[in-house]
Amino acid sequence: MVITRKSKVDFPPVRISEGSSETVDYGFVGNIDSVNTAVIEKLLADGLMPVVSPLSADSNGILLNINADTVAAAIGGALSAEKLVLCTGAQGILEHAEDPSSVVSYTDIKGLKRLRDQGSLKDGMLPKAAAIENAIRGGVRRVHVISYRSPDSLLAEIFTNEGTGTLVVADLTALSPAEQLSASG
Repeated sequence: MVITRKSKVDFPPVRISEGSSETVDYGFVGNIDSVNTAVIEKLLADGLMPVVSPLSADSNGILLNINADTVAAAIGGALSAEKLVLCTGAQGILEHAEDPSSVVSYTDIKGLKRLRDQGSLKDGMLPKAAAIENAIRGGVRRVHVISYRSPDSLLAEIFTNEGTGTLVVADLTALSPAEQLSASG
């Protein structure tokens, strides 16, 4: 779907600036300026589950596309969320992109940088890694990267030390002793 300049939105929960006027196959793109947490917090207080589209509008009301992980990270940071869960086709962050069994169970910001520097993060994992870093620097304590293809991956990732995907924290020393043991083994 191509979004045209005539598309408008009045009250987006995420404010952005126009990042590019170049048309691409997924529409116009933008960068997040701010998150209106009041809208999200009101919905949560009313017992509702907010579903936020990765679309927003510039100051003229023109619809712009934003990477969904970037939106989730910005919202998570603005709300100082305890956890943020990002879904991907892979089992989690891979040590070797070509080897699906090389899932990194636990890492931190330094570990993400190491993976990026050694070329392990490719294609869609690069913006996901940037979103993870932004979320953690924004106040999210834990970011989980799981596969949308694995049944029960969310439950196993959140409620077990072993998990199924990758847990990213600011610093590995922030993990519990049981998690540190699992991370080193």
